[in-house]
Amino acid sequence: MKVAYLINQYPQASQTFIRREINALEKLGLSIERFTIRKSDVALVDERDKAEQTKTRVVLDVGGAGLLGAVLRTFVTRPLKAARGLATGIRAGIGSHAGLSKHLIYFAEACVLLRWFAQSKIDHVHSHFGTNSTMVAMLARVMGGPPYSFTSHGPEEYDKPEALSLSQKVQRSKFVVAISEFGCSQLYRWCRYEDWPKVKLVRCGVDEMFLRAATSLNGQLPPPPAEPRIVNVGRLDPSKGQLFLIEAAGRLAAEGMQFQLTLVGDGSMRGELERLIEKLKLKDHVRLAGWMSNDQVRQEILDSRAMVLPSFAEGLPLVIMEALALHRPVLSTYVAGIPELVTPGVCGWLVPPGSTEGLTAAMRDVLTAPVEQLAKMGGEGAARVAERHDVDKEAAKLARLF
Repeated sequence: MKVAYLINQYPQASQTFIRREINALEKLGLSIERFTIRKSDVALVDERDKAEQTKTRVVLDVGGAGLLGAVLRTFVTRPLKAARGLATGIRAGIGSHAGLSKHLIYFAEACVLLRWFAQSKIDHVHSHFGTNSTMVAMLARVMGGPPYSFTSHGPEEYDKPEALSLSQKVQRSKFVVAISEFGCSQLYRWCRYEDWPKVKLVRCGVDEMFLRAATSLNGQLPPPPAEPRIVNVGRLDPSKGQLFLIEAAGRLAAEGMQFQLTLVGDGSMRGELERLIEKLKLKDHVRLAGWMSNDQVRQEILDSRAMVLPSFAEGLPLVIMEALALHRPVLSTYVAGIPELVTPGVCGWLVPPGSTEGLTAAMRDVLTAPVEQLAKMGGEGAARVAERHDVDKEAAKLARLF
């Protein structure tokens, strides 16, 4: 079977879970071709992502003339289906968050992919994220392209489901994947009752590098450090709650606590975070490390007592799975699918999103907890990840659905 993976921007540093999923499917014997609408606008650090980029075909590389030519060719070769696709795109564009003009571009992109899918003899298209790439897959299907499915991650799809035509995307799909039980509930909420059987739970998976640490190192994994170090991994983005993280760090510093907080990642909030760090005089406590390779992120987590992620909106972050697999407890928030994996007092801490007081108290607990307690919590978390988030097992579920 030949499957096309279609993602808006791929590969990216924050999308290692997609690369792992594709690799696991290929190990099962599926032939996967990678397509992306546009190249990532962030430089790649990990060599595996760079290698993946060479395998990925970029729709917008055809340029404006290529898009126009694809539209004309589609109207010549399949006029009725092209008209149906255009009408579908226009209806979806009216009142959408992206607007009519972008949906006309999505239609042109779908025309490009129609030909590419036919040339590659694609049997099925799978998209990650129920946003524009899924709209392009849907329009291609309307015009006679392969059946499609998509993985809905949240929170964007659940924040504006009507503007994203989420129900229509589910209705026209072969099936739709949610990465958590919370995600399933949101798809049930926004799609038709008769489409509920299409909703499937396939969790994001952690690959062998992390699962080996979770199940087979037999004490070779270093214990949590006695030194007061914690790490945050993710985009520097308003939804990730990092400004509250810095404010909580400021409160701890004002109490005289000694600690080191490292933020791994980059994004739109970097300038504001730098200014807040300067204002609170936290340069000796907080480090903005930028994007790192998978191996570097792994080491940062191992060098820390816990991974902290005070998000306001999420699906179920892969970095939580990775930290737990490395026997490090997690401090996060009662948001979306996170409580399905992190149980307070068992493998981490959960606080209300946006609560500086709660976050400060939990960070204080992390920094002062005995190493033995942290190790026990990390072990509990690792067992959960090994049971629920093995990428090979989850990819096998996806392969059966394909």
